[in-house]
Amino acid sequence: MAESNDNTTNWPELAGALYDKLTERHAELTYELDHVEISVPSSAGDKPDHSVWKINGSISIRGRNLD
Repeated sequence: MAESNDNTTNWPELAGALYDKLTERHAELTYELDHVEISVPSSAGDKPDHSVWKINGSISIRGRNLD
C-alpha cells in the first residue's frame, strides 16, 4: 500500500494551508504592505497589456464560521 504524502511542496501550497488552518480557528490575518506594485495582465493571451496596481497600507482578512 502506498503512503499518503500530505506535505506541501511549494510556497503557494504552504501559504494556502496556513491560511486555511488560521481561518478555521477564527484568526485575523493582517497584511501590512509598503509600496507594493502588482502588474495585472488584461487577458491570458501571449502579449497582454498590463495595469499596475499600487498598494500602500494594510489589508485585514478575518475568518469566521458562517454555519
